[in-house]
Amino acid sequence: MEIFGLPKLLLEEDAKGKLTGDGPATPSGLIAAALSHAFALIVAISVGANISGGHVNPAVTFGAFVGGNITLLRAILYWIAQLLGSVVACMLLKFATGGMKTAAFAVAADVTPMNAFVFEIVMTFGLVYTVYATAVDPKKGNLGVIAPIAIGFIVGANILAGGAFDGASMNPAVSFGPAVVSWTWDHHWVYWLGPMIGAALAAIVYDMCFICHGTHEQLPTTDY
Repeated sequence: MEIFGLPKLLLEEDAKGKLTGDGPATPSGLIAAALSHAFALIVAISVGANISGGHVNPAVTFGAFVGGNITLLRAILYWIAQLLGSVVACMLLKFATGGMKTAAFAVAADVTPMNAFVFEIVMTFGLVYTVYATAVDPKKGNLGVIAPIAIGFIVGANILAGGAFDGASMNPAVSFGPAVVSWTWDHHWVYWLGPMIGAALAAIVYDMCFICHGTHEQLPTTDY
């Protein structure tokens, strides 16, 4: 039986907790998580775009580096800031909520780590492809104005699609902070290796197929 396209299993909160490690596994919970992540990301990218390019995701930063759009030094500095920001945010959340548990990302009960690994590759590929199409591509023109909205929406859509299976991280920093605060490292490699591979693949595919730095330019109409 399925409700709103989600298996009935996702609606059953047994004694072992919800599928995503006490995360939002119900349809309403997934929608709330998707919307909150999407809107927060739109704002974060918008306010940081003119300062650092709006880098809040180590995977996106890695994709930009693979495509030759930032230097390795800048990428490393961004990674350090992103991871520290995640840890500090989770510590502040724990303090503000009176010590409530900050659950780490977890693979669903009936999903293998390899399945989750593939999910993270596919979802992050879509995210970084969107980043390249709307923010990195030199041919983007006025499309760059809506880059934060497009990026936020693809993250929200991915959470709706994969949130019930592995939390739909797509961002190693988002997974790292809760893991440090809760000191839970089960299958943590999934949330690093998957997004990094997905980001690299998206950068390579988009750069080779659509940016094509070595392609010729059309001759001026006066030449023929």
